[in-house]
Order: sequence, then C-alpha cells, then structure tokens
Amino acid sequence: MATGAAFYGNYSWAFLLIVIGAVFDFFDGMSARVLKVSSPIGKELDSLADVVTFGVAPSAMIFHLFHRVVYPDFMEPLRDVMPYTAFLMAAFSALRLAKFNIDTRQTSSFIGVPTPANTLFWASLIVGNYGFLVSEKFNAFFLFMFMLLSCFLLVAEIPMFALKFKNLSWQDNKIKFIFILTCIPMIIFLGFSCFAAIIAWYVILSVLTSRQKTH
Repeated sequence: MATGAAFYGNYSWAFLLIVIGAVFDFFDGMSARVLKVSSPIGKELDSLADVVTFGVAPSAMIFHLFHRVVYPDFMEPLRDVMPYTAFLMAAFSALRLAKFNIDTRQTSSFIGVPTPANTLFWASLIVGNYGFLVSEKFNAFFLFMFMLLSCFLLVAEIPMFALKFKNLSWQDNKIKFIFILTCIPMIIFLGFSCFAAIIAWYVILSVLTSRQKTH
C-alpha cells in the first residue's frame, strides 16, 4: 500500500503506511513468540515483507521524486533514466537484510544502517522538505549522490548501537540515554522532518561512538 501511494505521489500516505509497517515489524516476532506460532517460514516471510516495506516503498518515493526535482543542464539527457536508479535502494536494502540474517555480530547491535531507519529517514525527508527538494536549491544530481550515500551506509561495516536496554544504568547506556534526550527537541520542533533529523543524528552518534572505541 505504501508503494502504491508513493507511485501516485501521495507521500504523506506512503509515510503513514511505512510507519505502520515499522510498528508491525517491531512487534511481529514478539507476537509470534507469545502466541507460540514462530516458525522458519515466518522468519522468511518477515524478511520478504521487510524488503517491500523498507526497500521497495522508499525506492518508489524516490522514483516519483526524480520526476519532480530540477535537472541541471548536464543531466537533461538522463531525465527519463534517472528515476529508475531509485531502485538501487531496494537492491541494497535486500542485501542489508540478507546480511543481517546471517551475521552473528548483529544480535545486540547493528552493522550498517538498519533498513527501517533508512526508510523512515527518506520518508520523513521527502514529506517534511518537499518544497526544498523540488526547488532550484536542490537538483537531481544531489538526490542521486545522496541516495548512493544512503545505499552505502546500509551495507557499510560501521557499528550502530541498538536501543535495547539490559538495565537502566547510566554507565552502561550512556549513549542511548544521550540519544533519546537529544531527540526530544527534534520531535517537538521539526514536525514531519523529525524522523530524518533523528536518523541522521543516530548515524553520526554511532560513527563517533565507534571511533572512540577504536581509539
């Protein structure tokens, strides 16, 4: 449904449906365990659903946006081709999900940006900043490069912290508490753009944290 809405340029509906999909994604495994209906086929269907919600749907939003952004002169010959590059996001999202399923390092944290976070970033960015994205201040080249960076971050070997608490100790969860506290003003003041800002801050904080651990 989110993908269909995106193809018609109904970004707000696509965003809402993606958020609903993210909520279901958060609770599906937990619900299966509580109801004692978890199974290998359920795990496979979960990954397949994630590819659609967090791969195809954001790609469809970017596909439509490519038809609306300004094209610089040197990209005019590529105007009919560029929208289809949006589906690189779907391919990299599928690769990210496949890597997650077989990577034993990602039981308590993530390697690379999680697909739900990447999708919420793009959906929030497009809905909250559509006027800027289709203005003369932005163009198809920036959109393409920004999308490539996003694809890279999905599969990059960059440790990302997870918001899982084993206890409420400040010392053990300092980064998580800092992240949550700094997100509150973004939620209050940024409207639909808050998700994009929060995900960007999440990536930056994860990179800074991993560099500190390395040194």
